[in-house]
Amino acid sequence: MWEWFITNGVWILLAVLVGLVVFYFVRRWVPRAVEKVVPKQWQEQTKGTQRIIVWVVLGVVGVMIALAVAGVIVSRYGVDVTPALGAVSNWLMGHGARLLVILAVGVGLWFGLGKFLPPLVRRTIVRTKGESKIGAKKRADTLVGVFMGTGKILILVVIAFMLLSELNIPIAPILAGFGIAGIAVGFGAQYLIRDLIAGIFILMENQYRVGDVARVADIAGLVEEITLRKTVLRDLDGIVHHVPNGEIKVASNYTRHFSRVNLDVSVAYGTDLDHAISVINRVGQELAVEENWHDRIISPPQVLRVNKFGDSGIDIKILGDVRPMEQWAVMGELRLRIKKVFDEQGIEIPWPHVKLYLGQSQASGDLACGACSHINLPGSKFCSNCGASLSP
Repeated sequence: MWEWFITNGVWILLAVLVGLVVFYFVRRWVPRAVEKVVPKQWQEQTKGTQRIIVWVVLGVVGVMIALAVAGVIVSRYGVDVTPALGAVSNWLMGHGARLLVILAVGVGLWFGLGKFLPPLVRRTIVRTKGESKIGAKKRADTLVGVFMGTGKILILVVIAFMLLSELNIPIAPILAGFGIAGIAVGFGAQYLIRDLIAGIFILMENQYRVGDVARVADIAGLVEEITLRKTVLRDLDGIVHHVPNGEIKVASNYTRHFSRVNLDVSVAYGTDLDHAISVINRVGQELAVEENWHDRIISPPQVLRVNKFGDSGIDIKILGDVRPMEQWAVMGELRLRIKKVFDEQGIEIPWPHVKLYLGQSQASGDLACGACSHINLPGSKFCSNCGASLSP
């Protein structure tokens, strides 16, 4: 076969290059044709297969080009490479098949992990009391992400050691080196071990999942990723926070099982409280039965109590249970509707203000200036505005 490459190297190289150009155009045309024929749910499943085919074809083409170029060079300079080819051929016959089997097993485990692990985890997840289907799905997705990452690392390590063993590279010195290095960095890695142990407990206790809104290490945001080492949060400003699991002392989940509307509405001191409470309860009931909102609300927002005598008004506490992550939307809509109804009913929402009391005036009842009518402070003898005498 090598003699054939030496004899026809130029023509093989040209044919492979032409085939590569044709494959490039076919690769651009086939996905478009697939999008028109194959349903969308199947297109996502075929993307992985398409990538495998592309890499296999490119690998074969690369080998063909390398052999063709080598054939052209050898035929030009007349170098005898038969002994080297014989040695390579013998090595491939002895070890090549086993290396291919190891690689094939590794690739099979890699894709098998992605194919069978997610459905296996989702089937084995047991819904806890009060947990919804969406909550169970979040928990399953979180565990799948962690197991997939750990499993892929294990596959890479095992396959790498098997390949080294097949290549007659001693593994024992490598393992011993890792052991010595592990002792050397053990003291520095204590924080890493702490993060890993904390991550295990976070997953076991199901404290929060990917997709939840939580406050961890005094940072609140949407949980985007959980690994054994860290938790990734994105806050309302779009800032991404990477929090080591070992730094988390208190984890507060805002969206576990259900969420709650917790709202204070202030009314003026002169307001009829019974009337204001009935108006608020009516607004909450109307919101809970509307088509766009009834699926989000578990129990209608209602007045719990008169909560506080404030500096400028009386605070009324409103509570209601809603679906996870819906509390902010429901509270915003409730505020909007309460403001509109209060305006219609003449119920005042107070704002901070101060009454200034100057005390009792002189016997005349006040200290108004006879010249300019300016009101002066008690005990004043001259007007602070025009300087006229205030004496009777």
